Amino acid sequence: MIELLISNKNSGGRLDKIIFKYLDKAPSSFVYKMLRKKNIVLNDKKASGNEILNDGDSIKIYLADETLAKFKSIPIEKGKQGDLSPYIFFEDDNIIALNKPSGMLTQKSSGKDISLNDLLIDYFDQADELFKPGISNRLDRNTSGLVLAGKNLASTRDLNEIIKNRWLNKKYICLVKGRVEHEQRAIAYLSKNEINNQVKISLQPSEAYPHKIITQFQPLKANDDYTVLEVDLITGKSHQIRAHLAYLGHPLVGDSKYGDKVTNAYFRRNYGLNSQFLHAYKIDFQDITNTLEYLNGVTITAPVPENLIKILKGEKLCLPGIAED
Repeated sequence: MIELLISNKNSGGRLDKIIFKYLDKAPSSFVYKMLRKKNIVLNDKKASGNEILNDGDSIKIYLADETLAKFKSIPIEKGKQGDLSPYIFFEDDNIIALNKPSGMLTQKSSGKDISLNDLLIDYFDQADELFKPGISNRLDRNTSGLVLAGKNLASTRDLNEIIKNRWLNKKYICLVKGRVEHEQRAIAYLSKNEINNQVKISLQPSEAYPHKIITQFQPLKANDDYTVLEVDLITGKSHQIRAHLAYLGHPLVGDSKYGDKVTNAYFRRNYGLNSQFLHAYKIDFQDITNTLEYLNGVTITAPVPENLIKILKGEKLCLPGIAED
């Protein structure tokens, strides 16, 4: 018999979902069958699976060792995936903010990948097999900057709700080709080709371009050839900033998919830049009430990476607080 005790970290979740996390290889039909047969019980009583768990609740699983071994993954040895510490930028009792470097996946795309999410799971106490953290917002592999994760079930649900309802502001710093003179709020429509992971932009909605996107940006500093932009992502579609700005005639410096080849070659040759100049540097939470009150007024700002600051200095595009002269 295995007994699982519910703590504050995972209270508020449904019984069946907690069991699915523990018996992560078991089909749902097997779990519900074990509940019906009272091989899995809640507080020593028969349960259906839809019960909401509270701190101190007891789940008992009466299964043979060979059955448990069949339906349960072996926990990862702590520290095996790598060290998360260099990427932790902010942490409190509820959330953790990570400053993802360019070149690292937010979440793995194949079994062999080691992603930031893998390091996050490894960072948490492996003894707690009922709660597995997960990053709530993604960035492209070659985009650096802030991503968020909850440290317990309640804050993870809160973050997912916040992101779904756009109750936060996400701001990016990027360097684009051409001179941008004025702040703009651009509206367009997007389609994505899942096969080649590339998007296209249109000014008019259609069946082929079903997704409305809104990208707001303002110039922070410019020379004759390039502009540093602060981008406020009003909507959050895949590759939105990169594709939308390229469509408007201002492709991101270093962007191999949507950028300008001559521009990219210049920055690769002179600065060793092999990815797009795009950094998610600030997240601030709007006024949030009730259970989300602990995030009211929270602002998290991550510094621009040194390799990008070097480019700003080299192109005479230094900014107060980012790259000083």
